[in-house]
Amino acid sequence: MAKYYQPEIETASREQILAWQNERLVKQVKHVWENVPYYRKKMEEKGVTPDDIKGVADLHKLPFLTKDDLREAYPYGLLGKLLSECVRIQSTSGTTGKRVVAFYTQHDVDLWEDCCARAIVAAGGTNEDVCQVSYGYGLFTGGPGLNGGSHKVGCLTLPMSSGNTDRQLQFMTDLGATIICCTPSYAAYLAESIHERSLQDQIKLKAGIFGAEAWSEEMRRDIEQKLNIKAYDIYGLTETSGPGVSFECEEQTGMHINEDHFIAEIIDPKTGEVLPEGEKGELVFTAITKEAFPLLRYRTRDICVLSRKPCSCGRTHVKMSKPMGRSDDMLIVKGVNVFPSQIETVLLEQGYPANYQIIVDRVNHSDTLEVMVEMTPENFSDTLGKITEMEKQLVAALKTMLGIYAKVKLVAPKTIARSEGKAVRIIDKRKI
Repeated sequence: MAKYYQPEIETASREQILAWQNERLVKQVKHVWENVPYYRKKMEEKGVTPDDIKGVADLHKLPFLTKDDLREAYPYGLLGKLLSECVRIQSTSGTTGKRVVAFYTQHDVDLWEDCCARAIVAAGGTNEDVCQVSYGYGLFTGGPGLNGGSHKVGCLTLPMSSGNTDRQLQFMTDLGATIICCTPSYAAYLAESIHERSLQDQIKLKAGIFGAEAWSEEMRRDIEQKLNIKAYDIYGLTETSGPGVSFECEEQTGMHINEDHFIAEIIDPKTGEVLPEGEKGELVFTAITKEAFPLLRYRTRDICVLSRKPCSCGRTHVKMSKPMGRSDDMLIVKGVNVFPSQIETVLLEQGYPANYQIIVDRVNHSDTLEVMVEMTPENFSDTLGKITEMEKQLVAALKTMLGIYAKVKLVAPKTIARSEGKAVRIIDKRKI
């Protein structure tokens, strides 16, 4: 079975990868300087010219880009090619401020689809597979990215998009889908629906490629066991192309970054200083092959760790850990950093589903934290005493994990709105 989509790239020597990065970075900086006045101005303000960038070792001299820059430059301010050379836009699903719009030439689309194809092959995909793409299509990058990658691998592609669970299950059973691509929260919902309809024996899935939202190792094990598959993580941002910036291999110990297209750095989110390998900090990406939307040193706000430890799969590209939260939508409650993934870990360890909502408020100038948690049909009880006891146990477990008190409210199964796209986990009512 094919192990790599592009073996000569995915298993290239570190020297070769660095040579590609040096050459492409120098070329990209020149391209941006000549074609993107917005970024050129930022470089001039920092006193940097393309002549100062001789390779990756000089990357730290360049200014950062943030989501605020993307909003300020909307829609065409960061465009690196003529509009007549662009063939597509994709856009973030964000709800605050102006949407982020990313542009693609045909070459950009081809390279993005290559990255997604690498992820599918790493999950065991071949041209014998039936790949059901249940990410949203349209402006969201999930559907189009995995769709294109699936075509390149030669899978029979089911472009399902998200939602309409009855139809998802009908095609999954009738056409024998072997790979499912969707958000982890939707995978958990599909697993629930399959068990409710007793369809386990009719499902042929062997692998799932899940991304677009944070999920814990506990949630992975839960999905793997319920769907009898291996669950692979995939990572990407609309700003840098979409899913496929990095992906997991069979080792499942982090995601290989496609370093022939993206240079990764880890910085201190407060100072912007580049941190040594192995330290936890904010992930920054420089896209070195993108033509239409060539972002340099883009701050993702995702907190993670990079590792160059050799991988048993044979891939030589650096690995990033699963994001451990974000430097921006991380909740600060009573001065304590709270990540939804911490709460999810506690719930799954205590036998609850990963369907919950975190409600933060401020009462009498003091923060309050409430976690609404669905009970499973097995532990559902309508006796008040039993529910109160279960809530107390969860309060204690959350206090141990977070270091602060969180009120817990247990609710009946299926009463928290299901998400078929990205799960809305946090409701912050504070007027900050």
